Amino acid sequence: MTVSDWGDWLPRAVADADPDGLAAWYLGCNGFVVKASDGTTVFVDPYVGLGDPPRTIRMIPVPFDPDDVEAADAVLATHEHTDHVHGPSQAPILESTGADFYAPDAGLDVARDEEDWQADYDVGDDQFHEVAEGDTFDLGELTVHVVETHDPDAVHPVGYVFEHESGTLFHAGDSKPSDSFSALGERFDIDAGILAFGTVGNIPDKQTREPKRTRWYNDENQIIEAASDLRLDRLVPTHWDMWKGLTSDPKVLHHHAKSFEHPADLDLVEIGDRIDL
Repeated sequence: MTVSDWGDWLPRAVADADPDGLAAWYLGCNGFVVKASDGTTVFVDPYVGLGDPPRTIRMIPVPFDPDDVEAADAVLATHEHTDHVHGPSQAPILESTGADFYAPDAGLDVARDEEDWQADYDVGDDQFHEVAEGDTFDLGELTVHVVETHDPDAVHPVGYVFEHESGTLFHAGDSKPSDSFSALGERFDIDAGILAFGTVGNIPDKQTREPKRTRWYNDENQIIEAASDLRLDRLVPTHWDMWKGLTSDPKVLHHHAKSFEHPADLDLVEIGDRIDL
């Protein structure tokens, strides 16, 4: 397991925060920690691993140690990929805080069977919860809707819409534009939407290790298409900072978005930054 480059200041900042509404801190990659005004704290896709060098090489600091997280109500995974379901990143949070883990079936298969978190961590069966599109559950002041997304590289991806009296936040995982997004944009008044963004690059194939042209995330046009369909007030691009060969510059999105009504604003966050609704 890696050691944080930043010590414990980020978990302390989250623990000490007292948001008036809903706050979210960007953890890099596609991870966020969301905290509501009642103190409810939810991690989404937190990942502090280094990847699989030299295939996938982490380009950003490790912002926290999972053992330093003292309060969490839930950890949510959008899909089963390693940088979204990862025992060393997530199981210590479940063990120390008693938080519940929510994931679609393929994500739970990783946690329970492939990685067998319970062999190495004190995590109970009752902490695992399977979710699927159409599910809704409450976490303190938050109402969480599990929604359909489109990630052709995943076995079973989902997204999460967080409704709070102060606003609505959508985490789409690694989804590309989806047939479901127009309906979601009509159903929910989404204040901020989190969408994965990156370039196309040559990444060694997982089996052969030969360079392979790889597109894992939205390009400039895809992310604006998705944001427009979702009718986002604020677009929060993520994942652009993470993997060597796939990094990008989110500032270019100003040019791609300027002729569209949505997204109304671009919220360009770096690892450790906080946004508020």
